[in-house]
Amino acid sequence: MDRLAKEGRLFENAFVTTPICAASRASIFLGQYERKHDFTFGKKKIVSWPAWQQSYPVLLRQAGYHTGFIGKFGIKVDWKEHGGPKSTFDFWKPGGGRYFPKKENPGGEKRHLTQIMGEHAVEFLRGGAKDKPFCLSVSFKAPHCQDGDPRQFLYDPAYKDLFKDQTMPRAETAEAAHFEALPTFLQESLGRKRWGFRFSTPEQYQEMVKGYYRLVTGVDVVVGRILKELDKQGLADNTVIVYAADNGFFLGEHGMAGKWLMYEESIRVPLILYDPRAPKTDAGKRIPQIALNVDIAPTLLQLAGLPVPKTVQGRSLVPLLQGKDIPWRNDFLCEHLWNVKMIPQSEAIRAGRWKYVRYFSQNPVYEQLFDLQNDPLEETNLATDKAHAATLDKMRARCDEVIRRWRQ
Repeated sequence: MDRLAKEGRLFENAFVTTPICAASRASIFLGQYERKHDFTFGKKKIVSWPAWQQSYPVLLRQAGYHTGFIGKFGIKVDWKEHGGPKSTFDFWKPGGGRYFPKKENPGGEKRHLTQIMGEHAVEFLRGGAKDKPFCLSVSFKAPHCQDGDPRQFLYDPAYKDLFKDQTMPRAETAEAAHFEALPTFLQESLGRKRWGFRFSTPEQYQEMVKGYYRLVTGVDVVVGRILKELDKQGLADNTVIVYAADNGFFLGEHGMAGKWLMYEESIRVPLILYDPRAPKTDAGKRIPQIALNVDIAPTLLQLAGLPVPKTVQGRSLVPLLQGKDIPWRNDFLCEHLWNVKMIPQSEAIRAGRWKYVRYFSQNPVYEQLFDLQNDPLEETNLATDKAHAATLDKMRARCDEVIRRWRQ
């Protein structure tokens, strides 16, 4: 990953428009906000076939690309009557369940899912149509927790000694005072419940965070394996690589685990774009403009020389990669619309300095206003501070305006 950042371009301010995996992945494939594609957990609604026809893998395949998908998919698509996954992907290897799949581990926990996904990626690169360009999407499960397993972060045994003699530092906002400053409905939310069996004691925190980073290490190794295979197949000099994530993650910050909430740890993600054709002087360049998960689809399509559908709500990042001085977004909408009891629904506007959040399912509506310039850890809610009433009104109105636009 460090090599990709050193040789590619790193977006310093990359975010998701919804901090939950399934809805965010739909946003990545379609280039749309959740309010537009309307897919998340707990809904009977699925992505319609006409809507899916505007996703980047479908459009690339129609343009002659050999397409593949490996890993955690989790999107319900209405493709049953249209050939299923094979209507979109020439190579289809889904897998986001157990870290040690029973089929691959009849005698115990030996072959890790991340390693298996790496093998599938190599299989795709070795067996692809040699006369076609390709698009391979690899969606790692790691470092997601393993729901239902008390160990939570089930890493590859090969990394069991990694970080063994190190002490993982705790975040500044992991102290009890930060949690106690939250409203009751957040203190009682699922993020706190999961904190209880991940980070509630110093010993537990050390074990869980080391497991988390061991999972990240496993992904890093497989990314390296894919890079080596590209080189071996003579593809390295003509393959664009996008490294991103579908949501952030709490490691005890604000007394929370999981994601879902609108704090920076939950919505900020890595985004690296490596293009071997770019000028060598661009290697390691850091791009400060706001980049979003909805920007990935139009970026891939433009890089492939294809038109971007009008249904796409994101923007291609190609002009920024080219160093063009163009008008760009100063803020964005982030939303969590899954209607489930222990995760409060919310929507937010995240700008350069200010972040406005409202939990609209609460009665009365609960609002937060953070000055990210002077309070980057989001410790002080200014929504009830009369000195910031004008800013609150402005951000609230901006949130209403953006929601109206993205509903269309």
